Amino acid sequence: MEKLSDFIANHLWLVSLFVAILTLLLWNIFGSAMSGLAQGGPSEVTRLKNHEKALFLDLRTNADYSSGHILNARNIPAAELEGRQKELQKHKSGPIILCSSRDSDGVKAGRVLKFAGFEKIYSLKGGLEAWRNANLPVTRE
Repeated sequence: MEKLSDFIANHLWLVSLFVAILTLLLWNIFGSAMSGLAQGGPSEVTRLKNHEKALFLDLRTNADYSSGHILNARNIPAAELEGRQKELQKHKSGPIILCSSRDSDGVKAGRVLKFAGFEKIYSLKGGLEAWRNANLPVTRE
């Protein structure tokens, strides 16, 4: 044990770097679980859509949405979500699946909706890119 303290004292920079990397790794692994937001791949959210009539909420910009989106998805850009929550009131108790270009946008939007009282919030892990990679349909209409 005394050698460990000597190592830490002699290599403070390396130990600090190790602690920082370990912290970021744990945050990445457990961050979404601590947010209370369930994440699912394309197959899980497709099941939710088909069996529980979930609403797809596309959080990307209007331009990105116009270039291609999931069929029947509603577009509310992440930056506008707090001001436009009233549009989603009829879906407050039903499942809402968040689709974004980055998972972090989905997690942030999920926290906003959870705080507003929405009950079943899910995030499409990997966003629209994962949806396309699974060869699922995308529309421009």
